[in-house]
Amino acid sequence: MRVLAAWILALGVAVAPAMAAGTDKEAPASPARVSAAANPAAPANPAEARMENELQQLRDLLESQMKQIQLQNEQLKQQQQQMQTLAEQLRATTAATANLVAGTVAAAPVAALGPTTGVVAASAPAQQAPSDLGKKIESLEKKINGFGPFSFAGDFRLRDEPFFGGPTNQSQVRNRERYRARLYMNAKLNDDISGGLAFATGDIHDPITSNQTTNQFITRKPFYLDRAWINYTPHQFKPLTLIGGKFAYPWYRTELTWDNDINPEGLAQKLEWKSDDWKVLRQFALVGFELPFAETSKTNALTFTPGTNALFNYPNSSIKQSVVYGGQIQTKWQLANWLSFTLDTAFYNWHNADAIALANQAQDAASPDLGLLKLNNPLTNSYQLTKISFTVPVTAGGTTTVNSGIVGAKLNSKFALSDTIAQFDIKTSSAAWPIRLVADYVQNTEACANNPSLPPLTPAQLATLPANATVSTSTTNGACNPRYRRGHWLEARFGRQQEKGDWQFSYTHMLIEREAVMSLFDFSDMRQGSAVAQNRVEVFYNAYKNVQLGFTGLFGRPIASTEPTLKRLQFDVAYKF
Repeated sequence: MRVLAAWILALGVAVAPAMAAGTDKEAPASPARVSAAANPAAPANPAEARMENELQQLRDLLESQMKQIQLQNEQLKQQQQQMQTLAEQLRATTAATANLVAGTVAAAPVAALGPTTGVVAASAPAQQAPSDLGKKIESLEKKINGFGPFSFAGDFRLRDEPFFGGPTNQSQVRNRERYRARLYMNAKLNDDISGGLAFATGDIHDPITSNQTTNQFITRKPFYLDRAWINYTPHQFKPLTLIGGKFAYPWYRTELTWDNDINPEGLAQKLEWKSDDWKVLRQFALVGFELPFAETSKTNALTFTPGTNALFNYPNSSIKQSVVYGGQIQTKWQLANWLSFTLDTAFYNWHNADAIALANQAQDAASPDLGLLKLNNPLTNSYQLTKISFTVPVTAGGTTTVNSGIVGAKLNSKFALSDTIAQFDIKTSSAAWPIRLVADYVQNTEACANNPSLPPLTPAQLATLPANATVSTSTTNGACNPRYRRGHWLEARFGRQQEKGDWQFSYTHMLIEREAVMSLFDFSDMRQGSAVAQNRVEVFYNAYKNVQLGFTGLFGRPIASTEPTLKRLQFDVAYKF
């Protein structure tokens, strides 16, 4: 606008003298005007001087505007050159991405924090190159994580774990390093069918941990199938979900009854209705599951071979299946804008669970790795063992050897667990500091109902042993007391574990009586699986969105014991992608 005004004013100045000249031709010039024309050096009148001054100012303004336009043109050319350079870099990045997806470029997995482009890297100063390179890698990783119907995720955790106290002979004192790696591959084939696979580190004979301890002479470590499942949710009836394979828990639980690292096997069904439009009751669901965990049978005769020949007190030789049958009713209630309440009740029936006791004490056909390994961890429920020993001559007239081993085992309780969980979720003034309160109460309704007076093997079975065999039956972990059937879990959490800079603090108190739960499958980090009082404190800090630092302190001792408290500390660094 200033340029346009200048041009208009200049035009007016130029026209004014011409109009004045035309007027002079029609009238005689005054003496003063003639004198001025005859003498150019004579000073102009004030009006003309003012006009000349304004005209000069306009010329200066026009010259300044032209210089600014020229500078802007040069800057525009530079920006066009930068855009051309960035376009070439973007094409190169796109080509690298295509090669990586095709498998021609190998890249280490990194965390997908969010989308980015090559623009930042091209325009950033040289000292920011490492950060921009990380953003490029993150962008590539995000594209790879979603490849067609497949998505990939995983985590790695490194842990230092010292132990203090415990038994007076210091048998629990140690300091070990452990790590855990997990990889998940999920697929959504269509609107009805989804599934996936997962792999994890860990020992094949320990179902309640995927940790790997660095104590096996630097050998390569196993990476086993941890999940393999398929989900079917018919679009004709969306509330229904059918699950089969080895899958994540479809029901809600705490580690009072099931350890976090277990992935159950079998079938599950879920009917769920939920809506945020409902005023108070926001979710209602019914879950059922059938989880086989062992197959066992009775042989016709017991011909003892150390470590491999053990029997069950079955009436015939048909194959018996051990299964957990159960279900859960789930509800969620919105009591206020800042308060929600979840109430779930489950029932777990461990059918034919004696196979657990025998697999824990001796290798049999149902034990891990097709009978080569015993089921790991101490069994702390009350159970019975039948042991035999007998002598075998090495040569005629020579010395003899004594063979001994376990030929039968039986739990003194059946396990039919009634489990109720109540949970309050409280919103605070800060989204980073929610509060969660959890209470879990479990009761074994069939404690000591497995006929404790009946030995693991019948007299007819024992009669098949060699004549010189010595047979003994004993009860381990004390006589079964049906009063010791209850357990509880009380937990409080403050904070979250989602974004960079998040903190979370928690405290948990556990008390589990001897026959309350199946002790080989609950929380793996307790002093023992049952007959235990345990406390836990946790602190987590998200150094980045996908990198977490953690501390866990575990303090536990057996119930009704004078044993000093076992103190178990865990210092973790975890990375997820």
